[in-house]
Amino acid sequence: MAKRDFYEILGVDKSASADEIKKAYRKLAIKYHPDKNPDDPSAEDKFKEAAEAYEVLSNPEKKERYDRFGHQGLGGNGGGYGGGGMNMEDIFSQFGDIFGDGNPFESFFGGGGRSRSGGRRVRKGTNLRVKLKLNLQEIAHGVEKKIKVKRLVAADGVTFKTCTSCNGTGQVRKVVNTMLGQMVSTNACPVCQGSGQVIDKRPAGVDSTGLQQQEEVISINIPAGVADGMQLSMSGKGNEAPGGVAGDLLIVIEEIADEVLQRDGNNVVYDLYISFIDAALGAQIEVPTIDGKVKIKIDPGTQSGKILRLKGKGIKDLNGYGYGDELIHVNIWTPKKLSKEEQEKLESMRGSENFNPDMKQAEKGFFDRMKDFF
Repeated sequence: MAKRDFYEILGVDKSASADEIKKAYRKLAIKYHPDKNPDDPSAEDKFKEAAEAYEVLSNPEKKERYDRFGHQGLGGNGGGYGGGGMNMEDIFSQFGDIFGDGNPFESFFGGGGRSRSGGRRVRKGTNLRVKLKLNLQEIAHGVEKKIKVKRLVAADGVTFKTCTSCNGTGQVRKVVNTMLGQMVSTNACPVCQGSGQVIDKRPAGVDSTGLQQQEEVISINIPAGVADGMQLSMSGKGNEAPGGVAGDLLIVIEEIADEVLQRDGNNVVYDLYISFIDAALGAQIEVPTIDGKVKIKIDPGTQSGKILRLKGKGIKDLNGYGYGDELIHVNIWTPKKLSKEEQEKLESMRGSENFNPDMKQAEKGFFDRMKDFF
């Protein structure tokens, strides 16, 4: 089933401000909160769907990629709430701040700041970012890459004990007396960072959080049509967190410039140089494409600047709308050195009517020809 448009989910336009997006999500989160809809099994799905939309549209980088490339621009590796990448606790801990304090949903449902599974905040590990270089052929058709990543993982032999600062709740409450009465605020415990536990024993080589660095080979499926600077995300492949969930692996695409073909969106452009003789008499010319060399026909009388199109020989569209084309820009090569015999032959044809430019038969200029293609 295709994913719904994120703007449609939140009920806002693409021009909506960050504040309008935040207010729209807040409204939906309250409406579909599962605790408020215990008899509606679809409420939790709608709640997660709204959280996924907000997670993307509230992040300027992700929003820009989504606006340009749609859902495919966010990566095809299982990220996002809709795909089961995060649970309800993750959503509460990550987006609780939009309700005005560190105690998500307390002012609406009297929850005392506890998560749905027992009261302590779920920690999320930090994200990892890697650069992945791809050549034009890999970008055109998509590719599976295996990379080595050093990430923090939970170490064996580590034991934990209940945090005495928060008594295992993961939260501390602060009461302030004011002229209007007592004001109570609830925040994550600064000692255990909201996990409710602190490390008790740890083997050598393990850090103070119970994690150790480990090298892992990760397989990444890169969709066809990605662009330089685009960032893909793999949920749960970042650093782990003690008693929590792992962060994400962020893959930044770095496009290696091709020595022969130039990329122009989903199209590729090739500069073809032919001799005056081939242009005048016509010829069969071999040209490179993404998938190898092919032969094309040069018609007699071909003019310099003519653009030939090889349909479907470009890059696959990221959103699945077919392939781009290869555009061949024809250039007539003028020799810089001639033998005496060659000079004499050309000189004998200088006065020929067929060798004099005829502006009445001239083809369109370069920019006019480019307009015809688009």
